[in-house]
Amino acid sequence: MLDAVVVGAGPNGLTAAVELARRGHSVALFEAKDTVGGGARTEELTLPGFRHDPCSAAHPLGINSPAFRALPLHEYGLEWLHADLPMAHPFPDGTAAVLSRSVGETAASFGARDAGAYRRLVEPFLPRWDDLARDFMSLPLTALPRDPVTLARFGLVGLPPSTWLTRRFQGERAKALFAGLVAHVMAPLNGFATSAVGLVFALAAHARGWPVAKGGSQSISDALAAYLKDLGGTIHTDYEVKRLDDLPPARSYIFDTSPTALARIAGFGRYYERYRYGAGVFKIDYALDGPVPWTAAEARRAGTVQIGADSAEIGTALRAASREGRAPDRPFMITVQPSVVDPSRAPAGQQVFWAYAHVPNGWTGDLTDTIERQLERFAPGFRDRVLARAVAGPPELAARNANYVGGDIGSGAASGLQLMLRPKLSLFPYSTPHPAVFICSSATPPGPGVHGMSGHNAAKAVWKRLRQN
Repeated sequence: MLDAVVVGAGPNGLTAAVELARRGHSVALFEAKDTVGGGARTEELTLPGFRHDPCSAAHPLGINSPAFRALPLHEYGLEWLHADLPMAHPFPDGTAAVLSRSVGETAASFGARDAGAYRRLVEPFLPRWDDLARDFMSLPLTALPRDPVTLARFGLVGLPPSTWLTRRFQGERAKALFAGLVAHVMAPLNGFATSAVGLVFALAAHARGWPVAKGGSQSISDALAAYLKDLGGTIHTDYEVKRLDDLPPARSYIFDTSPTALARIAGFGRYYERYRYGAGVFKIDYALDGPVPWTAAEARRAGTVQIGADSAEIGTALRAASREGRAPDRPFMITVQPSVVDPSRAPAGQQVFWAYAHVPNGWTGDLTDTIERQLERFAPGFRDRVLARAVAGPPELAARNANYVGGDIGSGAASGLQLMLRPKLSLFPYSTPHPAVFICSSATPPGPGVHGMSGHNAAKAVWKRLRQN
């Protein structure tokens, strides 16, 4: 009998398997697709030689993850590559605000009126960032806080809506950039604890940047998988699990799946029926014949570029997708240009480029023209650079990855209490009605992103069970 069986080989499932194998437990991992990776894969989606990331591409939480940093992933081929700027936020007038490794450079890009306010916001937390990141990403009670005072101070700033926090700023440059940071979790700007979301992304950039993985996000998953095999774990791909009886006997089962899939497989009935899924995304991967022709010089040097003319436009786009059930006319977009720092991703002189916008969950329309019109506002002539595009709306994303229910790449709405207490209002979110069954996907704290911490935290709950039996 195995000690643990893990279902789903996304970053969280891989991390949970590794953590258990590191402690001497026998582990087998089962994945429905033909490769490991989940939201961290790399494929030739457009033309030969153009290597795209179908989902996650830039990794501020990955390089800052306490789980990943404790593992020897660099020995298995993982190399982080940093653009000159982690992120840029251009404006229609050709200027840009930036999120730099330097707090001073970031503050200066906001203008004199808001530079001091930004420094006062982030500088108290930076010296204690590693402890804060561990404490924040270990919530709820999976570990005692290393620095409870800093965590409490962070909570005072982070728990209110981001619209309250941005009142500290007078100008639109800081407000727009911060609104864009919050929008990475597809949450309305006035939601509970959205200030914390923006702050975490900003602090992560200042601490260690927003890198891409050399060769693509698949490198993260491949490093975890190779380490797991060296630890004695086994991986089975092309193995779809439809019920618990499809799996070998084990003392524990850990699911890197959506709550909906877990309930179906484990026979939990309507246990997760109140779990809410959020807005979907419409994503386009591009093969380009050269760099994106950004008007703002800063955007040409950045790995990630946020697209939203101002905070009001960003807020309107989020409300349209998450509350009003319609695709936005001027979408907020997150774009990543890995070729700025990794020439191996495309043939010489050419580039891969990645962009997505928020749409209602399950939306079936085509947002290609709307996205490209928005891009042309900030990069005139963009369409002339396109050699090929691979388009994926919510149905295609859900077919590609079953955890993305309705195209929700966050595996659950990041709004209200569900932002932090998911998939149930419980201090033990990794447990389920069956004492031997656990969940470790992005539907559990700390939520979306390629960081492995949901898997790491769930593994702790499994350790306790294995010790007791």
